[in-house]
Amino acid sequence: MPSVSEPTTLEEAAAVLAEGHSVSIEREGGEVVLSTRRLNRLLEYEPGDLTVIAESGVRLSDLQAELEPHGQMLALDPPGDPTLGACLAGDLSGPRRHRYGAMRDLVIGVTVVLSDGTVASSGGKVVKNVAGYDLGKLFAGSRGRLGLVARVALRLHPRPDATATVVAEADDARAFWRELQASQLSPSAVDYLPPGRFALLFEGGEAAVAGQLELCPGVTSRGPSAWDEAAERQSRATSTAAHEWQECLLARPGPGVAYVESPRRPWPALAERVRAAFDPDGVLA
Repeated sequence: MPSVSEPTTLEEAAAVLAEGHSVSIEREGGEVVLSTRRLNRLLEYEPGDLTVIAESGVRLSDLQAELEPHGQMLALDPPGDPTLGACLAGDLSGPRRHRYGAMRDLVIGVTVVLSDGTVASSGGKVVKNVAGYDLGKLFAGSRGRLGLVARVALRLHPRPDATATVVAEADDARAFWRELQASQLSPSAVDYLPPGRFALLFEGGEAAVAGQLELCPGVTSRGPSAWDEAAERQSRATSTAAHEWQECLLARPGPGVAYVESPRRPWPALAERVRAAFDPDGVLA
């Protein structure tokens, strides 16, 4: 049985990796399973700058609860309640991907621990920062195979004054998607609900949201329950058989529609070359 390490500081996490044992992050596979459960502190929060720095073990729901009293949010909505480290390691996203992008697009700085215990940082705590290599984007989708994501600096967004969800039906999903992109509609979130429905979220001022609802074609219902269905489909897609996942992905009408990457997708050859450069001794399992 592997031993489980739950470091409470950046230094303790670095020491675990420096020992040279085979280490897996947040999953079995190594001699040591490194958990970020106790790396769960909010380190800096500047509401005026719309930025926050937090440790990787902070749960998404806990961060959102801290931001809500200030009228702010992290515009990320993957299914479940992952940690911030898991969001970056998986480059997770949800329906808000349509407007705000995935986790990689919201990270402005990162601190990581490499396989030999070296601590490296890039970016900063302001949105316009070009300090160092962009490790945040490099580690996005790395699945814990390049090192431990220890801290992340994130850009935030204001919470809208008004929100409304509609479900629209379309005989031709791809035609509807093209029409939506060419229209004046600007939904914050979009997800496709097979065989021919779209869930759309409109946000902004009361008048702006009302105007968007009037322009949206094919509306058959309103209400936020559509996102529960979308989250269930996404969660199921990540654990389904490979051929079923491929069918689900092919059903999406175009880029920008929310989806969660399959954990079974092949590890690309270029990614393996990067992994070998970061972890030549194969410490990270």
